Amino acid sequence: MKNMFRTTVLLASLTGLLVLIGDYFGGTGGMIIAFLFAVIMNFGSYWYSDKIVLKMYRAREVTPAESPNLHKIVDGLALKANIPKPKVYVVDSGMPNAFATGRNPQHAAVAVTTGILNLLSFEEIEGVLAHELAHVKNRDTLISAVAATIAGVITMLATWARWAAIFGGFGGRDDDNGGIIGFIVMAVLAPLAATLIQLAISRSREFAADEEGARISKKPWALADALEKLEYGNSHFKPGIRDVQAKETSAHMFIVNPLKGGTLQSLFRTHPVTDERVKRLRAMRF
Repeated sequence: MKNMFRTTVLLASLTGLLVLIGDYFGGTGGMIIAFLFAVIMNFGSYWYSDKIVLKMYRAREVTPAESPNLHKIVDGLALKANIPKPKVYVVDSGMPNAFATGRNPQHAAVAVTTGILNLLSFEEIEGVLAHELAHVKNRDTLISAVAATIAGVITMLATWARWAAIFGGFGGRDDDNGGIIGFIVMAVLAPLAATLIQLAISRSREFAADEEGARISKKPWALADALEKLEYGNSHFKPGIRDVQAKETSAHMFIVNPLKGGTLQSLFRTHPVTDERVKRLRAMRF
């Protein structure tokens, strides 16, 4: 409940930021246009985000005959989680990782890479997929898509505003524009704030999925062991020519961050620190 409340507050903050930036650059009309644009983008995200991401990573759906152990795990976990069985996909990449997608439990999919299948044991894969089904059960896949879409709209509007300022300014406000400081806040700091809020939502939902996934599988230690292996495996992964590589725009979807961090890694982290996740899981008892 605490994580869900925090997520709701953060989503409301993103929406409020979008309305403010629309109001600043276009007055009441701009505010309405920004809001309607976000609604349209979220509608597209709701219906097509799963298809987009699966196609982006060239995921292929596998049958029970092709991957019997994988389907056996998903069958059992879906039953325990009391949700419909999601479609099962495999991504041809040595990168050891997994993700879930879909607008609701009735239209969901889980995907694992060939790298994770080669790295983890049966019970560790079970822990990972329990985490992913927790995302599906909690509708985190939709929450993440909405947060990413709103943050993307804010960044897009700010970019347009900067270009408009370069080529002769922008108008349409109902009152004074607040000067250069206001412009900097809305055109530069607003998209930064939107990104940080989106990442905070992502981190919050990862903790919740760890806990719910451990409750589904009743094996928190299996997920903890898997996370330690995946953290090491992704940090040392060197993609081959045929490997599908992770994209920055969808890095938050994976169970561990597939991208190597830079100097601002902590500030722009898509996932909680793995050591903290492992610590919480190892403290859980059933």
